[in-house]
Amino acid sequence: MLFAFTAKAQTPHADTATVAKKDTFKKASNTAPGSFAPPIKKEKVYHPDSTHSPHKAVMHSLMIPGWGQVYNHSWWKVPIIYGGLGLLGSAVVFNQKYYKQFDVVAHYYRNGITPKTTDPYYKEWKAYTDNQVPAQNVYDYLDSYRRNRDLAILGILGAWGIQTVEAYIEAKFINAYTVDNNFSMKVTPSLINQPVYAQSSYVPAIKVTFTF
Repeated sequence: MLFAFTAKAQTPHADTATVAKKDTFKKASNTAPGSFAPPIKKEKVYHPDSTHSPHKAVMHSLMIPGWGQVYNHSWWKVPIIYGGLGLLGSAVVFNQKYYKQFDVVAHYYRNGITPKTTDPYYKEWKAYTDNQVPAQNVYDYLDSYRRNRDLAILGILGAWGIQTVEAYIEAKFINAYTVDNNFSMKVTPSLINQPVYAQSSYVPAIKVTFTF
């Protein structure tokens, strides 16, 4: 009698069997009839990068140029940033050197001073006076080098700001999106419908299906 009751207790109830049978047919393919698209075998898995902060990318770029790009894992942009900043920095040094020279020479011209051989830029002043270079030309050179120096400084500030904005945009609109790990490609044979007036109704073809 104990064995009979035990065997009877292991018999599945009607509602349990119904649920199990219902779950078997719960996941049906959503592929349209007659379609060559492969059915989805598993659910897509997403990996959101919730720890990536656009604010951090901006602050890093403001402190050190290129640091925001490193934070965004865009290492290849760092040499471009420093290459541009290096060229602008060399332009500042070059123009500042000649601006200082023409500033002293213009001071000699403006005040009618004859410098001594030990005075700064004496050779340059002598070369200009020996060649009878007009004072206005010296003043124009002075203004030109000053303008180019200031533009180079503004270029450095502009490049610094641009790389900061670029780091923010990349962090906000690229790294903020989720990434699906279910990338796949499938190549299958297919048939293409021909027009009514064609000799054959179907033409063999190859179908490439991308899943992403």
